[in-house]
Order: sequence, then C-alpha cells, then structure tokens
Amino acid sequence: MGILSDLPNIGEVVEKQLNDVGITTYEQLKECGSKQAWLKIRAIDPSACIHRLYALEGAILGVKKNQVPKETKVELKNFFNAFSK
Repeated sequence: MGILSDLPNIGEVVEKQLNDVGITTYEQLKECGSKQAWLKIRAIDPSACIHRLYALEGAILGVKKNQVPKETKVELKNFFNAFSK
C-alpha cells in the first residue's frame, strides 16, 4: 500500500483505482476534487457508488465518510444522481 491508503476511507482497492487514473498523492486528490476523482474511477469501474464518492470527499477533508458535513453530502448526492440516470 502507498501514501493514499494512509488517508481515511482509502483502502487498497480505492488506492489502486486512484493510482490507475493517475492520482497518486493527497495533493493530486485534493486538486482533482472528490467529484472529478470519482468520475475518473467510474470510467474504469462502473460500479463506483455514492459511498465511494463520500469516501473520497472524506479523505480530502481528513474525516471518515460518515463525518462528511450533511450539506456536502446533499451536494454530492445531487452530483451522483445526475450521473445515475
């Protein structure tokens, strides 16, 4: 495992997916943002769910996905729903 797996919510599978889409550092993840990182992952894994999106946002914020602020979760859910239709 590498640097990204040290972040909250990022295990071996998500770290590998991030690496596969060219995101290998926290700085790259933060710069890309959770939404764009999720879209990149979804391009290689169509099963990427909303929980992965929450996990990416939590990793950027340094918190567990269940601690992502409610307003942020609403925004992320709306974003997710736009790509799930």
